[in-house]
Amino acid sequence: MTVTEDNDAVTVQRLLDGLVDHLLTEHALRPGRIEAAMRSVPRHTFVPGVPLSDAYADDTVRTKHDDTGVAISAASQPRIVAMMLDMLGVEPGHRVLEAGAGTGYNAGLMGWLAGEHGLVVSIDVDDDLVTEARAGLAAAGIRNVQVVLGDGADGYPAEAPYDRVIATVGVWDMPPAWLAQLASHGRLVAPLRIRGSAARAIAFEHDGQRWRSTRSELCGFMPLRGAMADPRRMIDLAPGGSVRLEIHRDQTIDPAALTGVLGQPAVKVWTGVRLGGMESIEMLWLWLACTQPNAISAMPIQAEALDSGLVQLPSRTWRSMATTDKGSLAYLTLRPIESEPAESGGTGRPHEIGVIGHGPAGDELAHRVAGEIAAWDRGPRGRAVEFVLQPAGTEPRLDGQFLITTPHNQLAVSWL
Repeated sequence: MTVTEDNDAVTVQRLLDGLVDHLLTEHALRPGRIEAAMRSVPRHTFVPGVPLSDAYADDTVRTKHDDTGVAISAASQPRIVAMMLDMLGVEPGHRVLEAGAGTGYNAGLMGWLAGEHGLVVSIDVDDDLVTEARAGLAAAGIRNVQVVLGDGADGYPAEAPYDRVIATVGVWDMPPAWLAQLASHGRLVAPLRIRGSAARAIAFEHDGQRWRSTRSELCGFMPLRGAMADPRRMIDLAPGGSVRLEIHRDQTIDPAALTGVLGQPAVKVWTGVRLGGMESIEMLWLWLACTQPNAISAMPIQAEALDSGLVQLPSRTWRSMATTDKGSLAYLTLRPIESEPAESGGTGRPHEIGVIGHGPAGDELAHRVAGEIAAWDRGPRGRAVEFVLQPAGTEPRLDGQFLITTPHNQLAVSWL
């Protein structure tokens, strides 16, 4: 069913309410103003030509690809949209800056939240996306959103200061313009890549001296494009791309040195560290990103690599992370703890975390990663993490367990 075949108001409202009800049931959305906005702003008007069933699914809708077929713009997954809007806290009358207009759907929701006396300015670097976002907003009847063509990293000083700033593109180095154009009482929410493939959506507020996090959530977005672009590239670790490795600018990885690394003998190190059936591994990823010299990299894996035994993971859906050193690779895996029953509701059996190493230094690397997993289990596991941000060159330098320096900023990461 496409919007041209059947887009009567009853059908649309049924699908829209079904999506919102699903998010409420999944605890991905809280009852309240964001719920009301999501019930009021039709998503399908921002993704014309997409089947209604896809427009109102809890899934990403990719809308633009580059010349190589890589997606560069999308309508974000609704549960991620809801989460970030909850972090942002747009109130009636607020002035909001959004970097990354995309389809315009998120801007439409923020326009609804800001109300008739509020303003949303949304920026995108591609004129076709700007045109399409404007059309979607007009079709949805949203009148308090300006969509402008420009580099999102520059913000939009003509309407500053803003009560809220949000990025729906991933960044590694926080653009100074976003902080400069935010009111002193304001809040900024951005998907920040910490190191390697470790990224979180972080809400920052100014404490009078520095920008301090108030909340952070696991989140990944397509990277910012323009003058402060954060490009990433993928390398093949297996023929046909059945195993790939993500590489970022803050990592030193020689693709040639990793050729055939998975074909070399594997070293398995089981850590004795238990992961509950419903427990997320995301905070361990962040710890390893901070402690490993070459951070961590996402390692997308296709079914044939698992079926052949080239890579050993607990399931086809489990996402692994890897790190590299001296032409060697080590990645995380799990194995079920058979002596323990599945947790309440049968939602999952506890697992033990392991590390599998390949390459000339695979044994050393696997044991090093396993040691850090044990250190995480003994120390910061279960504790809150805080991020503190200030411009590069600011004195005194930040204090924290880990200090990450980018061209424009210092970022301190600490477990409390």
